[in-house]
Amino acid sequence: MNKVLEYKKVKKSYNTLQVIEDISLYLKEGEVVCLLGPSGSGKTTLFRLAAGLTSPDSGKIFISPEVRVGYVFQEPRLMPWYTVEENLEFVQQNFLTGKRAELLRENLLELTGLMEFRDNYPGQLSGGMKQRVELIRSLAVEPDLLLLDEPFKSVDTRVKLNLRKLILGFREKRGSSIFLITHDPEEAVLVSDRIYVLGETPAQIAGEFRINISRCERNIGDPELGRVINRINDLFLEPVENYEMKIAGLFDMLEMT
Repeated sequence: MNKVLEYKKVKKSYNTLQVIEDISLYLKEGEVVCLLGPSGSGKTTLFRLAAGLTSPDSGKIFISPEVRVGYVFQEPRLMPWYTVEENLEFVQQNFLTGKRAELLRENLLELTGLMEFRDNYPGQLSGGMKQRVELIRSLAVEPDLLLLDEPFKSVDTRVKLNLRKLILGFREKRGSSIFLITHDPEEAVLVSDRIYVLGETPAQIAGEFRINISRCERNIGDPELGRVINRINDLFLEPVENYEMKIAGLFDMLEMT
């Protein structure tokens, strides 16, 4: 399978803060790859680099010119002067037109419970509804590659599970590739073919895991998945333990004054 996304020895800093340090990773056709890391570890910076919203200080980012890309940002980037349906139409206009585009919009709105809000403007929607619109807007172009940055953060558990099924079902039919950024190890092991784990800032790859269980047979209680989650948590716990030591040092200092 060909690579559709690749980071090669990428570095990125903001002023004197080094955020990304020598990151190399890739995504192949049809793969679901998760980038997992704690808050502030550089995940969103890597997303912004792939989206072309910022440039690396060094290294290269490759996205196959043959793929159509759909983006979902942490914070919805809907156009406030367009209705829900017009936001979908806007992104479709360079890729899909006519009856096919209309049917796809209607089905996506129906599947996400947004049909009755199709004529509403973003300012009339809740945060979770905006996030749903953001997600189906990315699907409305029938993407070959989906870049998802914490796409479920503003929705409740039931909606999250349904949206996950929608994305994976779409990928199954289209053969799309998915690059999912998350901080949730359980979510990562349930949906991914491979998982990259980021370490502390400046971000480097702290670990890589491959999930060999068929996606439809995965259960969070499976011992093999449990072992992967434990290994991921071990990578997360090291900075937590370091922080606990710093807290203990603070209280020791206070006792001495």
